[in-house]
Amino acid sequence: MAQQSASTTSTPTQGGRPPKKQRLSVASKRGSTLGTIVKIMLLGVVAAIAVFSMLPLIDRRNWLGVILVVLTTAALFYIYLTPKLIPAKYLVVGTLFLAIFQVLPIVYTITTAFTNFGDGHRGTKEDAIVSIRSTSVKEVEGGATYTLSIGVSGDENTGDIAFLLADKDGNPFVGTAKGVAPLDKSAVTQSPSGKILAASDYTVLNLGKAASRQADITALVVPTDNGAIIAKGVSSAFEGGATRKYDAATDTITDSISGQTWAADDTDGYFKDAKGAFLPQGWQVNVGLKNFVDVFTNPSIAKYFLQVILWNFAFALLVMASTFALGLGVAMVMNSDKLRGRKIYRSILILPYAMPGFAMLLLWRDMFNTDYGLINKLFGTDIDWFGNPWAARAAVLIVQLWMGYPYMFLVCTGALQSIPSDLVEAAGVDGAKPFYAFRTITFPLLLVAVAPLLIATFAFNFNNFGAIYLVSGGGPFPADNPTVGATDLLISYTYRLAFGGQGAQYGLAAAISILIFIIVAAVSFIGFKRTKALEEIN
Repeated sequence: MAQQSASTTSTPTQGGRPPKKQRLSVASKRGSTLGTIVKIMLLGVVAAIAVFSMLPLIDRRNWLGVILVVLTTAALFYIYLTPKLIPAKYLVVGTLFLAIFQVLPIVYTITTAFTNFGDGHRGTKEDAIVSIRSTSVKEVEGGATYTLSIGVSGDENTGDIAFLLADKDGNPFVGTAKGVAPLDKSAVTQSPSGKILAASDYTVLNLGKAASRQADITALVVPTDNGAIIAKGVSSAFEGGATRKYDAATDTITDSISGQTWAADDTDGYFKDAKGAFLPQGWQVNVGLKNFVDVFTNPSIAKYFLQVILWNFAFALLVMASTFALGLGVAMVMNSDKLRGRKIYRSILILPYAMPGFAMLLLWRDMFNTDYGLINKLFGTDIDWFGNPWAARAAVLIVQLWMGYPYMFLVCTGALQSIPSDLVEAAGVDGAKPFYAFRTITFPLLLVAVAPLLIATFAFNFNNFGAIYLVSGGGPFPADNPTVGATDLLISYTYRLAFGGQGAQYGLAAAISILIFIIVAAVSFIGFKRTKALEEIN
C-alpha cells in the first residue's frame, strides 16, 4: 500500500528522465554544495594567512596590527558566512586590496617622511644601546670561551647565521643577534670534544661554506648580560666585556677605557659628545618637517636637488614635445592620400613601440658605448656619451624620442582622421593656405583630443625611472658627490637615497617622493584646466 501511495504522488517522468524543473533543482543543489565547499576552503586560506601574518606582529609586540588583522578576518568570515550582505560580498575584496596595495603604502610613505628612518636609525633606543655595548666588546682575561659551529636557518647562502656554541662542559647553546639561549641536548649531535655537528632547525656549515659567509660571521655579535659573544675564526668564540656602558640615570654612554661620554639626543636620535660628534648607532625618532626643510635649505642637498628638479622638468617637457612633434609629422605624412604603401610604412613605424622596453633601453645603452658602440662607429665620432653631462642628457633624450614617437604617431593618426576634412577644404576655398589652415583649424582640434594624453606623457616621463636607470644609470657623477648624477631624475635620485650604497635615508627619500607627487599633481591639475579651455573650440 505504501509503494502504491508513493507511485500515485510522485512526479511523472519523461522517457525515464526526471522533468526539467526537477533536474534544475538537483543541479542547483549540487552547485550550492560545491560553492559552499569552495567558500569554506577560501575562508580557511584567509584564516591561515591571518595566523601567518600575526606571528611577526606578535613577535614585534605590534598589538594594534594584531587587532586589525583579527577584526579584518572576523569581518570577512561574518560577511561570507551570512546569507545577506550581498553587495558587501562583491565590494569587500576589492576594497581590501585597495587598502593593502594603495592606501597602506601611501600612509607608510607619509609617516616615514616625518622620521629619520634609515641606516643608523632602524630600531629603537634600546636596540641602539645594545648595539653600542656589543660593538665595544673586548676579550677579557678569564672570560668564557666556546667551541663554535656555524648554523644557518634557511638557505645556506642567504639564511640568517647563528652561533651553535658548546661550553667547556659540553653544554650546547645557540647565539643570535637577539641573545644566547640553551639548546636541548637531545636536539643536537655533538662530537666527543663537544663540538656541535648537527642541530634541529639549523644547517651546520662545513669549513668551506663557513668561509664563504665570513663577512656575516664577523658581523654577528651575540649580546649577553656581561657583554657579547664574538666569533674567533669559525671554530671558537669568546664572551668579552663591553667597554662602553649605558647609565640610565644620566642617559649617557661612557667608555671605560677613554672616559669619554656621549649624552642621548632624542631630537636627532643619537648619542652625542660635548663637541657634537655622535656614535654611529642611533634610533628612530620623529623629526617633524626636518626632511622637507633640508631639501631646500641643507646646502649639501639643496644644491643638487634644484639641479635635479630643473633637469627633471626639462627631460619630461622635451620628451613630450619631441615625441609629439615627430609623431604628428609622421602621422600627417602617413595621412596623405598621395602616399602609396601606407600600411607597410605604418607597420614598420610602430615597431619600436612593439619591442620590449627594457631590452631596447639596454640595447641603446650599448649603442652609445664610447669604445664599441654603433653610434660612434656609424658617424665616425669619439664622443664619451656617458662621461660628459650634456652628451649623456642628449643620449637619454634620443633614446626616449625613438621609443616614444610611435605612440604619438598612433594617437595623432586617429585624431587627424576624426577631424572633418570639409573644414580644411572650406578654408582652402576661402583662400587659406595649407599651413594657415593647419595652424588655425587642424591643430586646435587635434589638441582637444591629444591634450590629456600629453599630460599623461609628461607625468609618465617625470617619473620615468627605467629610462635613466637602464641607459645612463643617472651618471655621470661629480667627483664630490656619488649620490646624484647629471641625468638623474627625482625618482632615480630618490631611489639612490633609499637603496644606494652610500647609506639608506628612507625618511628623506619618502619626503622627496611626496614632493614629486605634489609637483606631478599640480602640473596635471593645471593641464586639465587648460584642456577644458580647449574643449570650447568645439
